[in-house]
Amino acid sequence: MDGTLAVLFLLTGLIDMGANFCGNGCMRLAWSGVRHTVSAGQLIFEADIIGQETYYRLDAPVTFGPFRPTVGISVDTLGDIWIGAGALNEFSTGNGHGYAELSFMPGWWVRAQSGPQLGYPLEFRSGVEAGIYRENGDRVGVSLDHRSNGELSFPIPNPGLETVLVRYGRVEG
Repeated sequence: MDGTLAVLFLLTGLIDMGANFCGNGCMRLAWSGVRHTVSAGQLIFEADIIGQETYYRLDAPVTFGPFRPTVGISVDTLGDIWIGAGALNEFSTGNGHGYAELSFMPGWWVRAQSGPQLGYPLEFRSGVEAGIYRENGDRVGVSLDHRSNGELSFPIPNPGLETVLVRYGRVEG
């Protein structure tokens, strides 16, 4: 996988902004509740499952047009840690029960001795998630995240890392 998810995040965000937000200010500020999301899943490197990952993400209680700031941290069973901050863009279904979300977060990769060699400590995490809202406002979904350094490590190879995760999110406030 390459930077496809990051490009999708940018394109869909700009299209969403133009279609739904620019009438009242393209990047207008809106307040909502803080969302805590926890997830767990498979860590995939060069098409092989190499371990498991747990991931926590905190979504800010504010949006700027279609973009919501977010921070996250993940730890895997190999001892690797990733910490990052970025933005997400959520799309709801017409009935409000389902959602899709794209995210992009630059972050710092701390490799344990047994973890995969990604080539550079700055790793961009982009993801796509889909799921459903429960009656109480919580949400459950699945996601595919990709981490890559965007060829910053040239000439060192940039193999990338994927995770397939099950996610649970809860909004406060």
